[in-house]
Amino acid sequence: MSAKIDPITRSVVQHRLSSIVKEMGEAMLRTSYSQILNSSRDFSLAICDTNGRLIAQADHIPVHVGALPWATLAVEERFKDVAPGDVILLNDPYQGGSHLPDLTAFVPVFDGGKRLLWTIVRAHQSDIGGATHGAYNPAATEIYQEGIRIPPIKLYEAGEPREDLLDLLALNIRNPREFRGDLAAMLGAAHLGERRVSKLFSEFGADTVEAAIEAILDATEQQTRAVVSTWKDGVFYGEALLDDDGHGRTDIKIAAKVTKKGSDIEVDLTGSDPQSTSFVNSSHANMQAAVAMAFAYLIDADIPKNTGALRPLKVVAKQGTIVWADPGRPVTLCTSHPSNEIVEAIIKAMSASCPDRVMGGWGRRFRIAIQGEDPRTGRNFIWHMFQARPGGGASPGGDGYSSIGEWHSVGGLKFGSIEVAEVRFPLHFRQHEFRPDSGGDGQHRGGLGVALDMVLETQKPAKGNTAGDGARHGPCGMLGGKDGEPHHYRLLSEGRAPRVLKTKEVGIELCPGDCLEIRSSGGGGWGPPEKRSAEARARDLAQGLVSKAV
Repeated sequence: MSAKIDPITRSVVQHRLSSIVKEMGEAMLRTSYSQILNSSRDFSLAICDTNGRLIAQADHIPVHVGALPWATLAVEERFKDVAPGDVILLNDPYQGGSHLPDLTAFVPVFDGGKRLLWTIVRAHQSDIGGATHGAYNPAATEIYQEGIRIPPIKLYEAGEPREDLLDLLALNIRNPREFRGDLAAMLGAAHLGERRVSKLFSEFGADTVEAAIEAILDATEQQTRAVVSTWKDGVFYGEALLDDDGHGRTDIKIAAKVTKKGSDIEVDLTGSDPQSTSFVNSSHANMQAAVAMAFAYLIDADIPKNTGALRPLKVVAKQGTIVWADPGRPVTLCTSHPSNEIVEAIIKAMSASCPDRVMGGWGRRFRIAIQGEDPRTGRNFIWHMFQARPGGGASPGGDGYSSIGEWHSVGGLKFGSIEVAEVRFPLHFRQHEFRPDSGGDGQHRGGLGVALDMVLETQKPAKGNTAGDGARHGPCGMLGGKDGEPHHYRLLSEGRAPRVLKTKEVGIELCPGDCLEIRSSGGGGWGPPEKRSAEARARDLAQGLVSKAV
């Protein structure tokens, strides 16, 4: 391998790799079956090398991508005899996965007989078996109640599918047709990436591409360190609280001690509360991803988010805590919570080091999954609510984005078309509009949440599950900004008193004609409210974003 690479070649290779993962994402979007993928885009793509280094990624779901190096290392440890045409699959949170619904497919890329890279697709499945539909089980006290666990397995060997394993997986999932279709889309996207990288090898030579990759990572590290070195040195502290674990435990603390010295950052999460009996625990890979997310949100947006950018970052954590659970603990909620709270605690800490880069809190996730029978087709359906996205946090640059989503996805998850959802599912959306007064006040206002009223148009009762957080604690304000309003969800059912939905419930009885009254949270404000301009306040009032003048 050449020790040096010219900057033009480095740039061309970098942009080619970036375009490859983006093209993989387009293939995934256009070929997947379930609305959770082809509408809400709950998937991510990346290229890693055989050392588990993140080389390139597409801008989809940050909490996915930050965990992929750990999954790659688990695959490398398990298989030493990978051949062209092999496909590896895993989802186990204790072997590099985030949580069970996220399947990850790996396709090796060879040059001649030498394996150099992996093209990787991680995608959230609308069901993964287990005790409840839709993968989230607030009642779980062990991981076996959450779904089927898949260690690194060879789903294809030398290009030949393992039909026995495919049948085994599909048999354990409630919607096998969607599952098989989504899995085929994942494999298609990964193989597309393999072909594009192989073409890159043939055009430039593998040695040149490898040298360019080393130069890309080194340059990214240099860029990142140049940014970090401008921040204030010191030891800084931040905390965030989970509402509860659904099993009677409330205000679960995530604590971050951040030490910044020169161009290095150490994030210590050992002060976080002990692990839970429920699914609010985090797996190790997910915790690492959450810390990487927080760091990535503080450095320049145009710095590539690869392993080079993470070299200045060190993570310290303790197994047995809420951020790193012991094997066997349930963890399904972890990609949302405590991921969001890990980010929040770190950002709060860093507000004393780089105040011009931190932002107010983004909304927390509060999902609903419904299982029922569609009277138009007689088929069972599983629907996940990606509508009513919460607001994003304000920043030094301005007001937060409204209905943009949570900190772990920063806009990567989409709520999709209301009309398409009504065509595909027996649902009617009476309203879906901004929720006035939900964004936290400040010099810059938090983004607004959403007011959604949705009616169930089934002919038979259905079942609902909730999974999330943020009904007690709204997204945090920053540097004097006010917190965003928390979530407030209610079930309106004829003949029954309205009732507030908890963030962690199973087996909710939903009758035909029931209405889900959803009021999602707004983002946190940034800066003291007294510094907000009169013009901005007048505009908020005129546009109906607030209900009264301040």
